[in-house]
Amino acid sequence: METTSLSAGAAAPAFSPRLTRRAALAGGVGTLIEYYDFSVYGFLTVTIAPLFFPNANSTASMLSALAVFASGYLVRPLGGIFFGWLGDRSGRRVPLVATVLGMGVCSGLLGALPTFASAGVLAPLLLVVLRLAGGFCAGGEIGGAATYIAESTPPRRRGFFGSFTPFGSTFGFAVAAMVVGIVSSAATSASMSSWAWRLPFLLCLPLAVLCLLARARLEDTPEFTRQVAEGGQAKRPPLLEVLRTRPLSVLRVIGLAVATNGTGYIGLTYVSVYLIKTLHFPANQVYWLSAAVIALACLTMPLTGLLSDRWGRRKVLVTGLVGYLVVAYPVLAVMGGAGNLFVIGLVYLVYMVLNGFLQVPAFPLFTELFPGRIRYTGVALGFNLGTILAGGTAPYVATLLVAKTGDHESPAFWVIGVAVVGLISLVGLRETANTRLPQ
Repeated sequence: METTSLSAGAAAPAFSPRLTRRAALAGGVGTLIEYYDFSVYGFLTVTIAPLFFPNANSTASMLSALAVFASGYLVRPLGGIFFGWLGDRSGRRVPLVATVLGMGVCSGLLGALPTFASAGVLAPLLLVVLRLAGGFCAGGEIGGAATYIAESTPPRRRGFFGSFTPFGSTFGFAVAAMVVGIVSSAATSASMSSWAWRLPFLLCLPLAVLCLLARARLEDTPEFTRQVAEGGQAKRPPLLEVLRTRPLSVLRVIGLAVATNGTGYIGLTYVSVYLIKTLHFPANQVYWLSAAVIALACLTMPLTGLLSDRWGRRKVLVTGLVGYLVVAYPVLAVMGGAGNLFVIGLVYLVYMVLNGFLQVPAFPLFTELFPGRIRYTGVALGFNLGTILAGGTAPYVATLLVAKTGDHESPAFWVIGVAVVGLISLVGLRETANTRLPQ
């Protein structure tokens, strides 16, 4: 079993309540805006698909658009490696500023792209390029936010304040759904396809500026400051040291990221596509439902963080993973047969609350698996590799499963499969809650 050790003479860093609150707020707000940027595309897939991938077969058009959504995840590990190196060598603050600025610019430019009708194949090509560039920047965001918050927080409060990272990323989806819902409610179907779809993307630009102002004022973490003073930074490329000294920790992060993303993106992205394209509910109603359900689920996350501090990370994770094994198929079966958005919303909420039982303990756990000199790189690498395998691919796989089998409940087997991967990843892992971060 892989273990982590503390330096015998290492002094515990001093944590001020003010610094902890600022770290949690800046990390959470930045991640919120980052994931708003990244998820707007998912909610607008139904509108974007025929504009950039015109096809007589609507399913083929949708699969092409979802493949581009997934493409943004392919370069995330490269972004994680680059920004992880930058964060482990130069401090946590610099990459957190760079990632949110880069993501905001890339997503904002999506709103200015020409469509296939006016630019031909250049339009989808530019779409892919911007998604890849945005994915590169996003690769350094959530691992950096989790690292920054963990290193600015006392051990016994790491789960609670660490919940601001998944709160921000998930609430970003809720804000995206709300904005898309407002635009689609105010615009006619024709204007939505003509120009209104651009507005949620263009909003990314001012949001990025706001987050830039908040993060530019941050100071570095007490852990990193102590590390620099003691000369404890990585002496070789952090990626090489991560792979040489912490391969099992990387595999654990990958497995848990597969579980959290593989279950989460079904609820965050696929459900809205399923309700609109397959069950034919009005798009604006579905966007509002998604916004409400995701926002309510987010409100439970700080409580889940407290539970992970009290019970431990493993118990909370196991609760969520077993919960998905039990409810995945019934939730999709109810959605397919209810014919009522209120009933669908109730089971949808159950599904999304369970995802908090995975995300909330997972992020502080990730930071607790790596020593400070390689923490940013280790978390970013493992999380992004897991996200490639089961994050951006989840809505594509779910749509493909339904298209191939004709069974609207078939995505439940994907959810069950990734939950099993998560449970396997916890085998042999000792509890890490309420301990000092490894040095």
